Amino acid sequence: MTTPNTLRTWFLTGASRGLGAQWADAILAHGDRLVAAARTTDALQPLVDRYGDRVLPLGLDVTDDGAVHDAVHHAEQHFGAIDILVNNAGQMVIGAVEEVTDDLARSQMDVNFFGALSATRAVLPAMRQRRSGRIIQVSSFGGVVANPTLGIYQASKWALEAVSQSLAAEVAEYNIHVTLVEPLTFPTGLSTTNRQPAQDPAYDHARQALFAGFTGTDIAPGDPAATANALLALADAPEPPLRVLFGTGGLGLLRQEYAARLALWEKGEHLARMAQGDAGRQGGTPTPITA
Repeated sequence: MTTPNTLRTWFLTGASRGLGAQWADAILAHGDRLVAAARTTDALQPLVDRYGDRVLPLGLDVTDDGAVHDAVHHAEQHFGAIDILVNNAGQMVIGAVEEVTDDLARSQMDVNFFGALSATRAVLPAMRQRRSGRIIQVSSFGGVVANPTLGIYQASKWALEAVSQSLAAEVAEYNIHVTLVEPLTFPTGLSTTNRQPAQDPAYDHARQALFAGFTGTDIAPGDPAATANALLALADAPEPPLRVLFGTGGLGLLRQEYAARLALWEKGEHLARMAQGDAGRQGGTPTPITA
């Protein structure tokens, strides 16, 4: 198990901007080694200037599965091993479901879900062999809720949440820890890094509802630099949690969200029983889910 004050090697995607840029500098300042991956390496040069051979800058498009596997192999050859993978590369498409074009929706899934999936699968063989490793998936508060005009973005994060929870159960046997980091609101310009759909006035009410949903809550923009301290503390935790919120104000909303979900399921319990029919009411061997 990786312990505090041990030299670790991190592989961080989306290292050139937003939270990733904050984290890259903090990881290196902490004394660790870093594979800093970004679409272009120009913005990574200051890290090389400051930290020398403790940083390996890599140009990487996370939507290219072959390139991701090659990058991980190169990093393992260069530093010997990857102790911590941080899947941070991401983008945000904002628009009502009808407004978002097919290509924008697919691009959103390619970056936020399939990009993280590729990097995760690439590091697993060596981590399993060493029986040690940490995978930090940068999800979102939107990975556990759904809001108007954010459905496509949040769908990509819901997918990441599901696969990561399954993965955590699969790799615990190998002392590999998986954590979903769920940031709330931070001024990182995430939605400005990709194309956005044209807005249809028919959904102006949905855009107003999005902002109204946060009125009167404790959610406020957080400090991106402060998240680096939380990330390092998470990496040092002997038993890191499966999920952790970055930012305040979300826990109260989640209590309301999950209470409302349970209430809906309870309200529809008579339909659940109706759908069950007579089969299986007496118990017996469960059958696989087919729906």
